[in-house]
Amino acid sequence: MSFVKDKYTDNYITNKNDWLRIKEYIPKDKIIWSPFYCDGKQKEYFEDMNINIIHEDKDFFSYTPKYDIIIDNPPFSKKKQILNKLKELDKPFILICPSMMLSYKYFQNDFKNDIQVIIPSKRINFRHIESNKNNYSPPFASFYFCYKMNLKKDLVFID
Repeated sequence: MSFVKDKYTDNYITNKNDWLRIKEYIPKDKIIWSPFYCDGKQKEYFEDMNINIIHEDKDFFSYTPKYDIIIDNPPFSKKKQILNKLKELDKPFILICPSMMLSYKYFQNDFKNDIQVIIPSKRINFRHIESNKNNYSPPFASFYFCYKMNLKKDLVFID
């Protein structure tokens, strides 16, 4: 389920270039699940990077395919519920989320021992599902939050 009818502000799609920025951190030999459908373009973006991806318009809370890593931009208004489910699944993920999530108590309690963060030097850009404008940047920074990804460093700074 893409959540496109739930909340207008949740319907932001990550631009292809912002996925390309972390391409080197995405294992090519793993099955990636991107559960937050929105407009479905993410499948095309990842296939262009030769990444095996599952990206279907199904309900994240009731459907779980066979996968190795979740990589996606979740609806921000549902991040607490999504993180609860991810903790239950206890599998690696990379999520684009607001940088302020580092200060959330529930996030710290659940993920403090295995979290790594990829911090871009420029803000991640998005496009609203109802807009053709590709370079919307919210008034806050977003980072790539990585769980059990075994990056070489806990904080990775990228261009």
